Amino acid sequence: MKLSICSYSFHRLLAAGEQDIFKYITDCKELGCTHLDPWNSHFAPLKESDIAFKEGRVASAEVSPQEKAYLEKVKEAAGAVGMPFGCIAVDGAHIYEPTEAARRANRALAYKWLDVAGQLGTAQVRIDAGGPPEMPDDVFAIIVEGYHDVIARAREKGIEVLVENHWGPTNNPDNVVRLMEAVDGLGLLFDTNNWIKERQEEAWNMCAKYARASHVKTFCFDEEGNEPTVDIPKVMHILLDTGFDGVWGIESVPREVDEYEGVKRTIALMKRVLGEA
Repeated sequence: MKLSICSYSFHRLLAAGEQDIFKYITDCKELGCTHLDPWNSHFAPLKESDIAFKEGRVASAEVSPQEKAYLEKVKEAAGAVGMPFGCIAVDGAHIYEPTEAARRANRALAYKWLDVAGQLGTAQVRIDAGGPPEMPDDVFAIIVEGYHDVIARAREKGIEVLVENHWGPTNNPDNVVRLMEAVDGLGLLFDTNNWIKERQEEAWNMCAKYARASHVKTFCFDEEGNEPTVDIPKVMHILLDTGFDGVWGIESVPREVDEYEGVKRTIALMKRVLGEA
């Protein structure tokens, strides 16, 4: 079982100063992961420089020499536990914004995070589509052009670009299919939960074939260790039936237990589904 934990699963610990990228790496090793799946906020110095760039306090989005040195330490930490970086989930570099200036700023950040991924030897980077839920034709055209540009740059580094059903237009499976069919080389980071609520199971069946990575999302657990709000066994089997052989990524957002316990219970549930318990 190829297993990762999206580091957003530990966002409360991160905010409390109780975890950073280095502890995330050792935690993943102790929890039995095979791959690292960081959220870009865990790279705190780089996320801070993203904000400074967006606010106009620094002129360039490029990775600084100090940040490159920091990333070398991160790479060494991952190497020490023998885990590769699978996918970096990048917030703040989405393709669509209503103004050209905002799109240029986001594109510069997308390029930056491709450079980060290249330095770390990362296989995939998630860049959101952005835009309104309806995704009208003019917005769609901008998103398609943007992905073509980012994918071409990523290919030079051996990196696969993923879109996630995350927010804006991509909660709608029709829009996800439209994007996947229009953009050669674009993969899907398949989140089990981020769909229009009334169409969730329909979305699983429509979009599982595009999945190149996964976020199995959990919120709570019953006495048997099952997730009563999302049919995790059903969605995992839909992915398996389409031939999914990517990393099984966890995105746990526990309501009743701490973040470590939420991850542990999700791992146990997934292993039962896959017959590895």
